[in-house]
Order: sequence, then C-alpha cells, then structure tokens
Amino acid sequence: DARPDARRGADVPVFVRGHAAFAEGVGEILTPVNPPEKWYLVAHPGVSIPTPVIFKDPQLPRNTPKRSIDTLLKCEFSNDCEVIARKRFREVDAALSWLLEYAPSRLTGTGACVFAEFDTESCARQVLEQAPEWLNAFVAKGVNLSPLHRELL
Repeated sequence: DARPDARRGADVPVFVRGHAAFAEGVGEILTPVNPPEKWYLVAHPGVSIPTPVIFKDPQLPRNTPKRSIDTLLKCEFSNDCEVIARKRFREVDAALSWLLEYAPSRLTGTGACVFAEFDTESCARQVLEQAPEWLNAFVAKGVNLSPLHRELL
C-alpha cells in the first residue's frame, strides 16, 4: 500500500510511487513535481541530529509563511531548521561553512546532511575533490522518475 501514512514514515510513499514529489504536513501530503534534474553534492558531517532536538528548540520559527510548490521551485528559499542545527552542532556549521565557499548550500530537513546543487556532474565532482577528510560526501544526480520505475515501465 503506497498511500501516505505518517505512522509508516513520510519518505516511504515517495519511494514506492517512484516519482519526485513535494511533501507537506509531516510528509504525508504528496504532490508530484518535475524540477530540473540537477547534480548534488551531499555531505555528512559525522554527527547525528535527533529530530526532536530541532523541533523542540524554542528558537525554531513557528510562523514561517506557507509557500506554493510553484513558488518554491522558482525562488530562493531557506530551511528554518538550519539555523538551529548550525548553533547546536558545530560539525554541521563547519560543513555548511565549507560547502558555501563553492555553491549555495542548505541543510537536509532537520539534518545532519548538507547539500549543494550544481548544473553539471563535473562541477559537483570538482568540489567533492576539495572536501575535507572529516566530511563523508558523494555526488548524485537528481532524478524525477525512479530508475527502477523507469525500468519497469
């Protein structure tokens, strides 16, 4: 059953359906989207961040205006959790500080991974070659249709 269900985990329906989607609520409301298929450098700074630590922080904004999918796909946006993660976890702050030297970068969800978007694989790999030894990083291509679903179609 691929219907969204917060008890199962918000990410499960995205992988079962096999198509890029915009998640709302706690991830249970999914709308298919087709963003440009860019290249990403994803880096883990070697620390785990328990989601409740971020959501219970009194400094986390609770009144950020809701934006439409179209708006988010066309304009710059930020992650409200990033400021909290950077303050509480120096490893996240160091990873973002490093990656921001090369490209606009953000925290993934509540963390701990950080990422940057690139137009080409070669640009992403050039930055990856500069990664500090303490940072576990990789390059991946964003895809709108799961390779498994593509194979089965």
